[in-house]
Amino acid sequence: MKSQREMLTPQMLRYDDFDDRAETRYLPYLMYFHRAEYRSATINTDRLGFRISHGAPGPGSVANPPKGPVRLLAGSSTPFGIGATGDGATMASRLWSRYAPSVPWLNFAGRSHNSMQELLLFLMHRELVPEIDEIVVFSGLNDLALSRLPDAQRGDHGGFFNCGEYFDQMEELRASHRKAKRGFGRRAAGPEGEPHVVPPLADRITYAVNLTSRHLAALRLLAGPSGARITYVLQPLATWVRESGSPEEKAVFGELDDISNFWELYGDIATLETGRRYADALRVACEAQDVRFLDMSPVLAESVTGNDWLYVDRAHFTDHGTEITSRLLAESLGLS
Repeated sequence: MKSQREMLTPQMLRYDDFDDRAETRYLPYLMYFHRAEYRSATINTDRLGFRISHGAPGPGSVANPPKGPVRLLAGSSTPFGIGATGDGATMASRLWSRYAPSVPWLNFAGRSHNSMQELLLFLMHRELVPEIDEIVVFSGLNDLALSRLPDAQRGDHGGFFNCGEYFDQMEELRASHRKAKRGFGRRAAGPEGEPHVVPPLADRITYAVNLTSRHLAALRLLAGPSGARITYVLQPLATWVRESGSPEEKAVFGELDDISNFWELYGDIATLETGRRYADALRVACEAQDVRFLDMSPVLAESVTGNDWLYVDRAHFTDHGTEITSRLLAESLGLS
């Protein structure tokens, strides 16, 4: 018997294959990125792993950009288009083909990336897009979600998804090279056995905002010579938009909750109140850097009804959700 997810969002099976951990593509500095030259009816990537977007002139991507100025849609899995039934249904494609088509839009997003990885992705591929008209960073959730990690995993630049596995593997590698040491040079005893206490929510919001602010400052420096305008859009988590979703969302979310620990891990950041507190703090940080800011959650909330099926899960849109969000994004930012 098929699950609700399979019946209502069959395209997600293709994303499951795309995200197969056995096929994870690890890259120096970036840690991980998408499978390159992936081909399917749902999702396609170029030789570098960037998703292909579509406009009236045809397809384009970071590895194969159209001539002249471009606009970049950066961020994590939501602007990447997890949930879309095809490349043409992603946000970058809808902006390019319908809602802001005057300049081509390229999908510059990275699945499961934090703000540091988003910055590194731009740094590593900046030379491929010399003329940039606009950069819209559609992000925010991952830095806040990852703020619950232990300090040793977060470090100075923020934790990343599955970093626990990375540190475990690195420790095994060190152990394989380690020789018994006597006298000077012995390692001091550490707190490895102490249980991790998740920091208070207020501290985690401050931490995530500070990271984002630092990385936006670096992005401004890197993008400065191009004259590109930078806008930071706080992505709309489903529960930051409305407390209860459409019948389809309720069916899929309930099924996903039965097989995941979403509420245990992220329940405190998934509330409407947390979404507003986080947005207010990000707005102040962006204003201090002269970066435009938009909290997408209330904009979306004012434009939909309880029957609008927006999400395939709490972070990623249906085609209908992407269509509405793309239109509202273009209108809110005055894009043509």
